[in-house]
Amino acid sequence: MDRVGTALVLVSAAGFGTLGVLGELAAAAGLSIPTVLTFRFLLATLVVWLVLGARGRLHPLRGRALAVGIALGAVGYAAMSGLFFWGLEFMTAGLVGILLYTYPVIVVGVAAMRLGEPVTRRTVGALGAALAGVALVTGADPAGADPRGIAIVLGAAVVYAGYITASRSALATVDPQVLTAHVLPGAAVTYLAFGTATGRLAVPTTDYEWALVVAIALVATALPIFTFFAGLQRIGASKASIVSTAEPVVTLLLGAAALGEPITPVTVVGGSLVLGGVVLVQTGAE
Repeated sequence: MDRVGTALVLVSAAGFGTLGVLGELAAAAGLSIPTVLTFRFLLATLVVWLVLGARGRLHPLRGRALAVGIALGAVGYAAMSGLFFWGLEFMTAGLVGILLYTYPVIVVGVAAMRLGEPVTRRTVGALGAALAGVALVTGADPAGADPRGIAIVLGAAVVYAGYITASRSALATVDPQVLTAHVLPGAAVTYLAFGTATGRLAVPTTDYEWALVVAIALVATALPIFTFFAGLQRIGASKASIVSTAEPVVTLLLGAAALGEPITPVTVVGGSLVLGGVVLVQTGAE
């Protein structure tokens, strides 16, 4: 395996893995979800557009492709992100990361039902492992898993799976980075409108608050987007997806180091089952 490509995808996984911890720190600082997500998507959009523009790869979508791309961000990605941050109010960042990472297995199930993809023994085994991991982690209540948080984050995983499936079928011919450049502003507009309408949108006032929203936009969003695509070009989609399973591990470890969140044997075993299911479902068909 290409070591540089693998390293790039690991950097991406580490970046995305910081989102849960940064989200909890933002909540503790008093920043509302609409505020965090509005600035996350606005700043990330600016960075993505600048980088793609400098590379000559920023190609505006038109017609139906533009409408679908914006809708994917304004509805799908926005809903998933909101549910993710809402889930952080009820559970630890580590548990949220593990539960959200059931989405690759859900994607396979959705693809089998909606796109006619075959259901193999490997698929069934992967689904079983992931569900067993979720049941173990949440049922044993190792770190105070709140049933509301479980439902919310699993809802985020289902929404994310639907978003990915819709992206595959509706925009199969669009460059993923170009799609991302349209998804991000779509999500930003949603939270700008929602935050304004509800009176929950505010501009960060302290250096610490700005540091958090900038870190979420850059470290947990823009950087991992570009490093993932760079690694993807070198090692391919299947291997990149498998390497990306490091993401919830990073979240779990950062949660323990930065927030003092507990890591129990049950959490480790359950998380390993979830990640095992993800790896199994992406290593080919039998």
